[in-house]
Amino acid sequence: MHVKICGITNLDDALAAIDAGADYLGFNFYPKSQRFISPADCADITAALRNHASRVTPHAPHITFVGIFVNEPPARVAAILRDCGLDLAQLHGDETPEELAELKGRAFKALRGTGVKNPSDFVLNGQTPALLVDAYSPNTYGGTGHTADWAAAHVIAEQFPIFLAGGLTPENVADAIAQVKPWGVDVASGVEVSPRKKDRVKMQKFMEIARDEGRRTKDE
Repeated sequence: MHVKICGITNLDDALAAIDAGADYLGFNFYPKSQRFISPADCADITAALRNHASRVTPHAPHITFVGIFVNEPPARVAAILRDCGLDLAQLHGDETPEELAELKGRAFKALRGTGVKNPSDFVLNGQTPALLVDAYSPNTYGGTGHTADWAAAHVIAEQFPIFLAGGLTPENVADAIAQVKPWGVDVASGVEVSPRKKDRVKMQKFMEIARDEGRRTKDE
């Protein structure tokens, strides 16, 4: 079970997330988000993380850095990926399949709710994760704290490797994994003290429960 800790805004939280066992770290470049981070600040964090890893744990598994974007031109997304040393872009707005394709395998699409009739239009061959499924809000592009439609997410997860997002917490992540059977889970508000500060204990608890349930689900 792959775990993404999203909404990272400072180095201490990034290090705590990695110590807890996160596979992916998410940095939100949507200006209206409570967890917005500037490209310059993100670049400082990722550079520090790579320096830390090379000195302390040179053989540790690679942590994948993800930038979250909402309705940004693909050229700007690509530039921020380059400047911040990020691996992937998560397109969380109203982007088209054509805009996704412009990023040449370095992006995946977030589906908000069940309004997309053909999720496969946003799936690039062989890409993992293929999609992220989040809760829908008419006024907010993610980060609502609301749970997604798990039944609808399960249908998509049967076809593609997905991240499940939306209102996940240490208390409900086991049920979410059992019902949806996603490739990975994505959490932000569920492991926070406040929108810009993570809770180390909650991250560790979330990670342990997600991994345990992922193993149990896989063995079924």
